[in-house]
Amino acid sequence: MRKLLIGLTFAVFTLLLIIPLGRILIGAFEDGAGGFVKGIMRPEALHALMMTGLVVLVVTLLNTLFGIMMAIYLVRAGWLSDRVKGLLNSIVDLPYAVSPVIGGLMIVLLLGPNSIMGGFFEGIGFNVVYAFPGMVIATLFVTFPLMVREVMPVLQELGSQQEEAASTLGAYGWRTFWSVTWPSIRWAVVYGLVLTVARSLGEFGAVLVVSGNIMNKTQTATTLVYQDVENFNVSAANGVALVLVTFSVGLLLLMEWAKKRKEVH
Repeated sequence: MRKLLIGLTFAVFTLLLIIPLGRILIGAFEDGAGGFVKGIMRPEALHALMMTGLVVLVVTLLNTLFGIMMAIYLVRAGWLSDRVKGLLNSIVDLPYAVSPVIGGLMIVLLLGPNSIMGGFFEGIGFNVVYAFPGMVIATLFVTFPLMVREVMPVLQELGSQQEEAASTLGAYGWRTFWSVTWPSIRWAVVYGLVLTVARSLGEFGAVLVVSGNIMNKTQTATTLVYQDVENFNVSAANGVALVLVTFSVGLLLLMEWAKKRKEVH
């Protein structure tokens, strides 16, 4: 029975991961190395990859900053009532319960050109939806729980005794954070960073709704893959997908290295 379960596990793993990844690799080089290079060096592909990189960079910075702050508030803020903390926890977990497409639609309804807030921003020359800011907000909505849920358990396990001791010795808030809190949560932050980058690279639904998928303007790598498949340009789609897969695998290897480094220390 045990061997059967192990065999089924490997079979499902192979069917769902190994075979699709192999198919992407083969499809990317279906027209040879020249076809692969041509597919990813197209102006629209280069722009989409650049746009994806910019979104990932901004989202990762914002998610790190506000994710750590939110985790600290939820664990350490004694001035917040349990009811408020419960509400904030529910809000943090909202992206897990709501489809990214629904999240993108919510952003369009709130900040689109036909909304009050969107109309105001458009009036002052700052477009949110169908522009870069909306893509950042949509990706941030999807990835925000990742950093919070990595840091919170570490803070809960750490307790507040060391921070309180540092405070009684005259350390200010920032000094306490950098000297006591940060060394304890830094590996959790690394995990959160890796997960955020990987999730941002692969985000599709929310970005598709918010960006409008405008070529050479608001198109990301994932939405370009979708467009190429729709246009039966499968080889080029596989090439761009292979670039994203390579980055994702590299990030997973980085996470494994970080875990081993943590165990050593």
